[in-house]
Formats: sequence, structure tokens, C-alpha cells
Amino acid sequence: MPSVSLSFKVHIPYRLKRFAAGSVGAYDTWFDEQACQSAVDKLANECYVPANQVIHSLIRENKTKFKAAFSISGTAIELLQKHRPDVIRSFRDLAKTGCVEFFSETYYHSLSWLHAKNEFKRQVQQHDDLIRLLFGTEPAVFRNTELIYNNELAKFIAGMGYKGILCEGPDNILNGRTPNHIYAAPGNGDFGLLLRNVRLSDDIAFRFDDPAWNEQPLTAEKYAGWLHNQHENTCNVNLFMDYETFGIHKKADSGIFRFLSHLPSAVLSNEKWKFVTPSEALENYYPKDIYDVPGTISWEAKEMLSCVWCENMMQNNTLRKIYSLENMVNQSTMHGAMEWWGSLQSADHFYYMCNDGRTENDTYRSLNPFKSGEEAFENYRNAVTDFEIKLIQRGLNEIKSTRSANALSKVLSAMIY
Repeated sequence: MPSVSLSFKVHIPYRLKRFAAGSVGAYDTWFDEQACQSAVDKLANECYVPANQVIHSLIRENKTKFKAAFSISGTAIELLQKHRPDVIRSFRDLAKTGCVEFFSETYYHSLSWLHAKNEFKRQVQQHDDLIRLLFGTEPAVFRNTELIYNNELAKFIAGMGYKGILCEGPDNILNGRTPNHIYAAPGNGDFGLLLRNVRLSDDIAFRFDDPAWNEQPLTAEKYAGWLHNQHENTCNVNLFMDYETFGIHKKADSGIFRFLSHLPSAVLSNEKWKFVTPSEALENYYPKDIYDVPGTISWEAKEMLSCVWCENMMQNNTLRKIYSLENMVNQSTMHGAMEWWGSLQSADHFYYMCNDGRTENDTYRSLNPFKSGEEAFENYRNAVTDFEIKLIQRGLNEIKSTRSANALSKVLSAMIY
């Protein structure tokens, strides 16, 4: 029986303060609380609140036959807890239905897999602890930042005890095969790989309101027909997109919420089809073939040597710099050092340094406060410099304190003797 797995990415980064060169050392925090609250309110009001209401109604109306999954970053949860706890409550209500699953991912929506494996593992565990605490559920399927994936990651994640990974399904790797099967990584047993159906996901995420698209208007019935007409050997169709597709990238007046509201009934009108969560898809179907990815891919469908986060010198320099601080952060006793460092790792900061005129139709662009990649680079570099200076100062103060304590101890010992 073929199925659909509908999954959404939810991520909000911390917004950096404006750091002029002369302001290094002048701030006690690196993040702009007012800008963070403004961004959270916009996302909550235009997307999360109305979309969660629709999802909850669909689950109730379809008597648990409709299911969905969310990949929510730790920073998104932190900011929503602080500024919009009503949204957290609505996600909890969704979790209680038993029809919603939460992915595991990196806490800070970071690129740590590519640069610091120990930090990557720490963030994944930190994220899962938060999901268990808030939603009372255990993440079983992993989703890496921007679907960054390779064979090595599959082996690493399998070793951490997960059932499988959601990753990209580009044509150049599938080589004529369907993305609608469960795959396995080379030499990794039956650990399951769920491949995002690129075309069908992007039909909603990017082309839904494109006036130049020859499939306008896209109705739920038309879209369900495309699903029903997938290859006869289809096992599971993985649809994955930004949750902000609903209300932010595609405004309410585009009809995107109406499309979402009618999609389940349109899909379920064919009794052969059903909705499943990602973990259910892995349980229902055994891997049919090997998906060999020795290099690294992401949902930008590009090799990492030219990826959107590290394709220019500004991005590469700042990535090397932030991860070079790992040992210093781990050894520091500065209050909040680990949290500050983690937040500075969010992929958004590096995306903002991109200067190739990419589409505005993504969360990175919609939350980007900078006019150019150079401006983003200078601001980030100054923030990281300020952070590093504070780490060094803390370390020097500890050395001085230790030396003073040792000197005093020697004097007291001599007096006692």
C-alpha cells in the first residue's frame, strides 16, 4: 500500500547585533533580542499558528488517517518558548494526537557534521533531550541541517541508534531510479534512507504561486493525482519543505492554506494510499537498493565543494574560525560560552554571506537583515572576534586567580611550617 510522508522544517536563528569594528568588546551579548522577537512574531502569526491549526483540524477530521512530521531546531524552540509560548503549546497539542512525529537534528541547525564530529554528536543529543522534555516523544529518524548527507553520516547516525535518515534524492545519484523507495547505505546493513522527492516537494515549496508555471492553478486534487500516478512500485513519497512555505513564502491570499486543508482528503480519496510518519515508512518497507553517496550532498543538490554555505572565501574563513574555537570553548568556564558558540554556528550566518542572487523564496533570505554578503561577513567576523576576546580574557583571569591562590597557599604553608 503506497504512502505519503509529509514533513516540515522549522528553524529560527538568533539575530546578531550590528557590530561595527569599534564596537568589539562593548557588548555583553551578541544577539539582538528585539530583532529576534520581531522575527518570531512574524513567523508565529503568519505561519506557525494558522498552519498548526490546520494540521490539528486535519488530524481530527480524518480520524488519525492524516499524519505529519516536524524537524524543529533547538534555537527555534528556545525563541518560541521565550517570545511565543502559545506556539509551543500548539506543537504539544499536535504531539498528543499521536499522529505527529519529530525528527532528530542538530540543536543549532549547524554545519558541525562537516567540521566538528564531537560537537555534532553533542548537539544531536542536546536536541533530542529537549524534544523528549517538551513533547514526550523519542526522535527515531535523523534529519541533518539542509539535508547534508554522505555514506559516513549514515554509518555514524546508525551507530547512535536511529532507524534512518531523511536525505535528498537528486536525479544524478538516483540515475533513473525512483526516490519513492527506501534505500540503504553501502555496508550499513538495513539502516533506512528516506529520499526527499525533489520535484513534488518543490511543486509546493517553490512553484505553487509562480505565474509562469504551466500547471497553474495547483489544486489539491491535481496534486493528489500526481501522487496517485507515481510509479506502480512506489512505496513511500517523502515530501519535505520549509514550514514557512505556508504563510511566509506563500502568503495566505495565494490559497496555500486552502491547498493544505484539502490535500489529505484528496490523497485519501484513493483507498490504496495513506499517510505515514517517517518512522512508520521505515517500519513498513524494507530497503530495496543501495544509495551510494561517497561525496557530500545537500538539498541544494550541489556538491559541498560549491555549496551555498561555503562557496566563497568569506564563508570558508568564518567557518574555519568558529570551529577553531572548539577546544577553547570546551575548556572555558565562562558562563554561557557553549550556548553562545552553538548559536554562532547556525547555518544562517554563513548563508547571509552568499552573493549569487539566490531566490527570495526561502527562510534564510526572508530573515536576512543584511544588504550584501560582505556586510554579513564583517558583522559576523566582528561578533566572533568579540566572543574570542571574551574567552581569552576569561582564561587569563583564571590563570591570574590560580597563580594568586597558589602564591597565597605557599605563604600560608610556610607560615604554618
